[in-house]
Amino acid sequence: MNTTSEFKLSLQLRIDWSEMDTYQHVNNVNFMKYMQSARVQFWEVSGLAKLYAETKKGPMLVSTKCDFKNPLFFPGNVLIRTKVAFIKNSSFGLYHELYNDNEILCAIGNDVAVCFDFNMDKTFKISDELREVMSQYV
Repeated sequence: MNTTSEFKLSLQLRIDWSEMDTYQHVNNVNFMKYMQSARVQFWEVSGLAKLYAETKKGPMLVSTKCDFKNPLFFPGNVLIRTKVAFIKNSSFGLYHELYNDNEILCAIGNDVAVCFDFNMDKTFKISDELREVMSQYV
């Protein structure tokens, strides 16, 4: 398990009763939603969301993975800690850890996204300026 200081991004979400499954714990699909919320938070703080709004050039998720460690339950909260795992030429990765209210690790997630120009229908190289901002979250 990583230490909290390694993560510059965190997001706490309330678990809703409707997120439970027949086994009375949070359904696995909701873990993906929690990671999506953390991913969007990164897109906002890094400027990727603004870049897309202004230019139609932005991140596109190409892979996501979640390894389940412990269940989450209602009532409660989930804390998602996120950091940049890597930055390549036109792609980058995010690493997530999901915790319950008792700070027990419940899941580990990994995302890979590419910087995509939706006007040209192709990837684009991560600029030095964007790379510098993204590097703040490594």
